[in-house]
Formats: sequence, structure tokens, C-alpha cells
Amino acid sequence: MSGHSKWATIKHKKAAQDAKRGKVFTRLIREIQIAARHGGPDADSNPRLRTAVTAAKAQSMPADNIKRAIMRGSGQLEGESLEEITFEGYAPGGVAVMVDVVTDNRNRTVSEIRHAFSKNGGNLGEAGCVGWMFHKKSLVIVPKEAIAEDELMETALGAGAEDMRDDGENWSVVSPPDAHENVLAALEAKGIKPASSEITMVPQNSVKVEGKQAAAVMRMIEVLEEQDDVQNVYANFDIEDKELEALSA
Repeated sequence: MSGHSKWATIKHKKAAQDAKRGKVFTRLIREIQIAARHGGPDADSNPRLRTAVTAAKAQSMPADNIKRAIMRGSGQLEGESLEEITFEGYAPGGVAVMVDVVTDNRNRTVSEIRHAFSKNGGNLGEAGCVGWMFHKKSLVIVPKEAIAEDELMETALGAGAEDMRDDGENWSVVSPPDAHENVLAALEAKGIKPASSEITMVPQNSVKVEGKQAAAVMRMIEVLEEQDDVQNVYANFDIEDKELEALSA
């Protein structure tokens, strides 16, 4: 869990510094479109859409872009035909990996993801080969200096969180997906701004890797995240914080 939480924090920092904002917007727009297609255009009654819109606003996406994405997803405007696919496999060292993509060309995407795995020492597996190792959860990362442990625990558990873990400089608040917004609202009421927050796939156990293996795992994950159609990459690696930060620099 600690490796996953640390990587979530690093990803948040990298996204904030990302000069390729257009790529960040593309991923967010696709998530809004998919959410609107599956659950309808009303964010009040569509939790996935509500979460996607909140994420888009956090990245300063213009309201008109959000509105058009919702309209395309719900069929009110013409848009590209998008498909969701989840790939599963292994990175070096036996690290389990799940990759969520949204694509308008399945054949192209399958070829690109397979190549990313094989070129970087991994193996693309069959559907379900590692999915059982992960649970969908809300993960909110809170800097320790932002709030005392007891106060955070009382606030988070009262809002529906199920666990709080010490990840060095941060607390990781883990909740069922349907408690995500309640936990964020409770923190906001306390004046707390999380380092990051997301609905993610949390591994049940982790695989410790270090040295060359750790470098190979991070290289593969970063190659996957650079793919245009990739929305999210999840993995159950456990890498020491200092090494992870050095590899992500």
C-alpha cells in the first residue's frame, strides 16, 4: 500500500508540473464522456460523472470544455465512439499491473499496450489474471502537517472512511468508492486540502522490488502512462520512498 500511496502523491505533483496540459485534459474529457454515456448527463445523480467533473475543475479545465464533454458523452452532440478496456499483466519482479484505457481504435491500442509490456520486461496476461488482487477504493492522501492524526481519523471515519494508514510524510485515507465525496467534503469543512484524491484500485498485498528491478518497474509504468489511450495504471509494487522519489525525478 505504501508504494501505491507514494506513487499517487508523486503522480499528483508531476501532473501539477506537466507542461503537456492538453494531454491531461484529453484524459479528463474522455472520462467525463464515458461517465456521461453510462450514467447520464446529470452529475447530481451520476457519482462517476460528479467525480470526473470535480477532477477536471481541479485541473482548471474551462466550464465550456466540461459541458461539451458531457453533451458528447450523453449523445447531445456528435462525438467519437469510445470503448473502455482493462488490460492485466505483470511487470518485472512479478509486480501485478492493471491498465485502464479509453480508445476509439481497439486494435491499435491492444498492439501498443502489448508492445509496452513486452519491450519493458513485462508480460501481458488474460483478463482476470491479476484483477482479483485489487479492490476499487477511494484513496485520499493528506499531508501530515495539515491535520493531527486523531482529528483526521475522527473526521474521516465519521464521513465513511474504513482505514487510515501512515505513509511517511502523508496519511492515506481509504474508503469505499461511494464514501469518496463525503470524505472530501468533511476534509474541506476542516479547511484541509488533500495532496491527491482519486477512485483507484488498491492492491490487497504488495511485491517489494529494489535496485534494477525497481527501475525496470517504474520505467514500464511510465511508458504505459505515456500511451495516448491510457487513463490509469495500477500496480502492487512496494519500493522504498527514497528510491521511488529518485526514480521518479
